[in-house]
Amino acid sequence: MRFAGVAVAVAGVLVAAGAVTYAVAEDGGSADTPAADSADAGFARDMAVHHQQAVEMSYIVRDRTKDVEVRRLAYDIAQTQANQRGMLLGWLDLWGLPKVSADPPMTWMDMGDMPSAGDGSLMPGMATDSEMKKLATLNGKQAEIFYLQLMTEHHQGGVHMAKGCAQRCTVKVEKRLAQGMVEAQQSEIDLMAGMLKERGAKPRS
Repeated sequence: MRFAGVAVAVAGVLVAAGAVTYAVAEDGGSADTPAADSADAGFARDMAVHHQQAVEMSYIVRDRTKDVEVRRLAYDIAQTQANQRGMLLGWLDLWGLPKVSADPPMTWMDMGDMPSAGDGSLMPGMATDSEMKKLATLNGKQAEIFYLQLMTEHHQGGVHMAKGCAQRCTVKVEKRLAQGMVEAQQSEIDLMAGMLKERGAKPRS
């Protein structure tokens, strides 16, 4: 029942985000619809996938610890990134572009030939399937530390991608969203470094 409630909550956020996407995307956006192989479309597709894993990771740790600070951070990340994911997918709908591509992830950043880490890690910072499964087996402080380490790396990859869009994307509202991601996720990286230190740990890289 708990997972069903989470799914409904996330779905509600995505629907709400999608409902406002059409109005927002036309406010200060580009007059031209971006091409399917553009940086705008590539970032929207790839970051939607990247964000989805962060949402899943955050809901996992909320069930594995009672620590108020970690649970609050996880909730904030899940809500923010689910909302942004809905906007990104909504823009693709607005532009009449596919949500998937035959090109490898990160092609829009000229990194499509970059070797994948494999095991479900498709883009920079993404956790592997094995790491996601491990997180779901941990409890308490161990879960908190592993989550903070994984999310730090996830945010580092996300910041790299968002900087790429801020430089390459042409739709103004998407560029603003990307720059906002850079600033917010870097702030959370700094916050998580402090939280790890409080727990006698540090980032893995």
